[in-house]
Amino acid sequence: MDSRYESMETLRNKCAACYRQFNKMEHLVEHMRTSFHSGHEPMCGICRKHCRSFESLREHLIAGPLPKQECKNIFNIRGCRFCLAILDSSNTRRVHEGRCQFSNVNSGLISRFASMGIHDQLDNYRARGTQVVALACKMVGGGSDGSLDMCARVCIIDEYENIIFHTYVKPPLPVTNYRYESTGIRPEHLKDAMPVKQVQKRIREFLCNGEAMWKIRPKGSKARILVGHGLDHDLDRLQLDYPSIVIRDTAKYPPLMKTSKLSNSLKYLTQAYLGYDIQTGIQDPYDDCVATMRLYMRMRSQAHRKEDYPLASDPQNRNNFALSRQRELERMNPEEMLEISRSDYYCWCLDS
Repeated sequence: MDSRYESMETLRNKCAACYRQFNKMEHLVEHMRTSFHSGHEPMCGICRKHCRSFESLREHLIAGPLPKQECKNIFNIRGCRFCLAILDSSNTRRVHEGRCQFSNVNSGLISRFASMGIHDQLDNYRARGTQVVALACKMVGGGSDGSLDMCARVCIIDEYENIIFHTYVKPPLPVTNYRYESTGIRPEHLKDAMPVKQVQKRIREFLCNGEAMWKIRPKGSKARILVGHGLDHDLDRLQLDYPSIVIRDTAKYPPLMKTSKLSNSLKYLTQAYLGYDIQTGIQDPYDDCVATMRLYMRMRSQAHRKEDYPLASDPQNRNNFALSRQRELERMNPEEMLEISRSDYYCWCLDS
């Protein structure tokens, strides 16, 4: 086999998404069967390489052990360090970054106002029908060593960052560590606080929005989309169940996770992708709500190709890479295989 034929064959066995090279076409088919590449993955605006997360893309462009030099050089001139988009010129980038970087100045003012006491607009917002809300809690310690997390403060905001609900929460057990340095919570805040069972009932009724829990569906449901970071823990401490199909957790969303598929902290995500710092000194749940809502809105606003059946789990896609089609798939070129490949996670752009 001459070298020219070998190079053509090698090119044919190159993944059209991540550019991995395979010796045989059957290996590329197996890769496509398990990689779930799709247009919903973060993508380099220069070489069009697909990455599994924005952290992988950041490593490709900026800080990885082996960033692609050509992409890195262009990114240094025209790339936004927050959303990782490539702009037309360095001047365009400066203007774009001014809009892309958020500020927490207003957030701090509003959170201090919220800290003064209960803010309850759940009934008013039930009438308005807002469909996306963010929730965050702050925990105090219980148990003999103060290590048992107990919710002592909860905040809910709408997608415009308005406070819907804020209250201190009376834990079900005695508090043995108020964790004042990070929570700012003192015994007097919890003396007449709302009991956790009452908070749970109020929040559940608001989130379900008049719909039975078992009836909640991903589309066409009256129930509200709930945004947050590490929501499993927050909901557990509130003793509150809520269907995962309407939860948007920035700690579990694949594009926002580490290259190792572990969760990033909300503090890191806010600094890296929104451009400001949170959780310095005494922490406020309102700041966490705002950060998660901004991250959610940024992910939701991505312009991806519209597809009738965007998930690999959709019945219409389950046969795309079936073993029974192995020979047919091996006759396809890499671009054709990418065309039929679908995502294995729900992209938040589908909420828009």
